[in-house]
Amino acid sequence: MEQFSPDSKIWVYQADRELSIKEEENISIYLGNFCKDWTAHNQQLLAGFELLYHRFIILKVDETHTGASGCSIDKSVNALKELSNTMGIGFFNRVQLPYLDNDGIHTIHFNEVERGLEEKTISASTPFFDMNIKTLAQLDKAFLLPLQAHWAYPKV
Repeated sequence: MEQFSPDSKIWVYQADRELSIKEEENISIYLGNFCKDWTAHNQQLLAGFELLYHRFIILKVDETHTGASGCSIDKSVNALKELSNTMGIGFFNRVQLPYLDNDGIHTIHFNEVERGLEEKTISASTPFFDMNIKTLAQLDKAFLLPLQAHWAYPKV
C-alpha cells in the first residue's frame, strides 16, 4: 500500500444512501482500476480511494509525485458519474448535509439546519460531516465536526 502525504488532495463523494457490502465490493473494483490508470498529462498519478461509513467515497491524489490537472479531475468526475449511472446511486447531491446520530447517518437540506436546531432534531453538538475538506490531513482531523464548528452552523 502506498503511503500518501498528509497534503494529498482529496475529493469527497456522498452516496445518497447506505451502501451494501456487495456495492462496496463493486465500487472498490471499479475505483481500483480507475486509480491504477488515472493520469495527468500522460503521467501516472499516485492515486487511491477509501470507502468510509458505508456512505462516502474519498478519492485521493498525492501531488508530491504528480499533480492532478483540470483534465485529470474531469476524468475522475466522469468516472464517478459513470459509477453513479451504472449502480443507480447518486453521488452528486451537495445540498444534503450528512450528520451522525445514534441511529446512523442522516441528511438534512442545508437550508433546514436552522429549523432542525429549533425543533431539536439536531443540536450544536451533533456531529456533521464536512464535505468540503480538501486534504488527507483534514480527513483525519476535520471530516466529522460538531455542527457549531461546521460551515453550515447558522450565524446569529
